[in-house]
Amino acid sequence: MSFTVALVVAGVSGFIALSYEILWYRVIAFASWGLPGAFGLLLAAYLLGIAIGSRVAGAFCKDDATAGDKNQLRAIAAFALVANVVAWSVVPFFGWSSKKYDWPPALALVALSAALLGAILPLVSHFGIAADDRAGQRLSYVYLANIVGSAAGSLITGFVFLDVWPLHTIGLVISLVGLGLVALIAALAGFERARLVRWLSSVAVAAGVLVALTPRAYDRIWEKLLYKSKFEETTKFYEVIETKSGVITVTQDGTVYGGGAYDGRFNTSIRWDRNGIMRAYGIGALHPAPKKILMIGLASGSWAKVISHLPGLEHLTIVEINPGYTKLVANHDEVKGILVDPKVDVVIDDGRRWLHRHSPDDGARFDVIVMNTTWHWRAHITNLLSTEFMQLARAHLAPGGIFYFNTTSSEDVQRTAATAFPHAMRVYNFMAVSDAPLVFDKMRWAATLASFTIDGEPAIDRTTEEGRKFFDELVAYADGIHEEPTSEGLESRERILARTHAARVVTDDNMVPEWREVLRFQEPP
Repeated sequence: MSFTVALVVAGVSGFIALSYEILWYRVIAFASWGLPGAFGLLLAAYLLGIAIGSRVAGAFCKDDATAGDKNQLRAIAAFALVANVVAWSVVPFFGWSSKKYDWPPALALVALSAALLGAILPLVSHFGIAADDRAGQRLSYVYLANIVGSAAGSLITGFVFLDVWPLHTIGLVISLVGLGLVALIAALAGFERARLVRWLSSVAVAAGVLVALTPRAYDRIWEKLLYKSKFEETTKFYEVIETKSGVITVTQDGTVYGGGAYDGRFNTSIRWDRNGIMRAYGIGALHPAPKKILMIGLASGSWAKVISHLPGLEHLTIVEINPGYTKLVANHDEVKGILVDPKVDVVIDDGRRWLHRHSPDDGARFDVIVMNTTWHWRAHITNLLSTEFMQLARAHLAPGGIFYFNTTSSEDVQRTAATAFPHAMRVYNFMAVSDAPLVFDKMRWAATLASFTIDGEPAIDRTTEEGRKFFDELVAYADGIHEEPTSEGLESRERILARTHAARVVTDDNMVPEWREVLRFQEPP
């Protein structure tokens, strides 16, 4: 093997290996609902495989073969061929494993694939570098080529492929790049003509088989990863949107899952509330006149639709990190109006970064900051639930402003909020916190419900006896602050602090909500 070929093989193999790892992480993150420990487990399996592959490769590096010996390319070609086929099969195996045993068993195949891919670099280094006084220098170049290829694989697959192609297409493209490398190695391996033709024919057949099998092997992969043991042959998502920022799926009944975790439902009706939308209407009871609101997170757009119709609202700014949600909202008549509403601005950015970049002194102060936050135990959620973030949000509140966000019933998060602000109240599983006294005002609540309209239609039809009864029951919700707290009711700051005395305050450093449980397995929907 020539040194030039060694550099090419090292670079391309690095590209393939890291591209697959990016793909595998997308799958495992979805299957685990974004469990923080999932990446660590994937990385452990991957690195274990690399180590095993490197060790096994040593058995092929003990003969007297020298650099430039084309015969050694045959072993590398064989390794690369098997490695690519096995690596291609990892994603379908995750789907199969999720249906039978959940996702962890598939990590064994990740390790095997990494072992096969990891064996290529030491083989290339051994057979592609002459044993002379420049061996060390050449070895550094081979490793540099591998690093450059690996970085390119991460960047191109992570930021380009994931944004333009669905999962099955990316898996197929990576496998075909790998088979192209096998063909190149075989062509340079010094085979006699007849044997070379057989080799290249085998590679072509393998490519054809993968092209034919990919649609079936990857069929409804997201459904298998989400529904797991409850997956049936008729199970199919209504909509799937894949971007570099994540995977958004919608069930036939309009339930949205972002990155595999429940993310809401399409519904703006408080009368037929199936997504806790009452909490959005509740802003009218908490703040006397919210004119300027910041909402972090768009999701289905249902909350944004309701908030944009709050009586007296002048402007709503929505910051959403995943542009896929704007595509989702645009596809659904009930909520797509917010994208053209002159009162609404949708910004694609990270919520915390946006707050850092927009100074309160430059007008970035709001009467209410709203976050219908995702599950408190998902990866990176500390960025939106820590004491530090609450101080950042506080700096962007107008006088009397309210920070109103979903704790997903985490006692740690509820205590953190009640500790960070002098005034706090739990509304269902939301926390409303402020530097000014907080009241879920019954008169404001009644007035909000009575005057609330969406696209010209009243939120509650009080012309019927049933509607009037529902209205009265909903208005009575405000009385809950004077009663024994329930999980769906109101609770004062004093009671929250007493109930959560054993909980911990969340900081950027301790990341408490994410690591309360290293592993957790959610019940499939």
